[in-house]
Amino acid sequence: MTTAISDMEIAYADAAARPNPDFTNLLSGDISGQTLAPGLYKFNGGVTINTPVTLSGAHDDVWIFQISEGINMSPNASIILGAEAQAKNVFWQAFGPVMLGTDTHLEGIVLSSTAIILSNGASVNGRLLAQTAINLDQNIIMEPNP
Repeated sequence: MTTAISDMEIAYADAAARPNPDFTNLLSGDISGQTLAPGLYKFNGGVTINTPVTLSGAHDDVWIFQISEGINMSPNASIILGAEAQAKNVFWQAFGPVMLGTDTHLEGIVLSSTAIILSNGASVNGRLLAQTAINLDQNIIMEPNP
């Protein structure tokens, strides 16, 4: 277990330390309804997702979201992979809590320095890694394709 915790902390630090973001504070953190290109996204606050967000790119494209606070996904919101985008290439690094509302769907790997909380019916195609706690409530978590 010590190795797993250390590996998570290394991955979190790596994602957080990436320099030269392609986008900084895009839409003041409310990315609801957007189609996002691959790249490094840096947010000096939290990220809000109220309506579907599409990540559209090629098979090997990567999205890294550096978030200095948390993520709040409203009920029924979702992250959709468009074109050839893959969940294994999407990284959500959040300093604050990650909250997925009822019946939400997230694609990608979540690295949280605090908690990840999934409400009833929320699902994830990816991985959930938190330094404190992960709370589940009748959820489906699928491992992304290698």
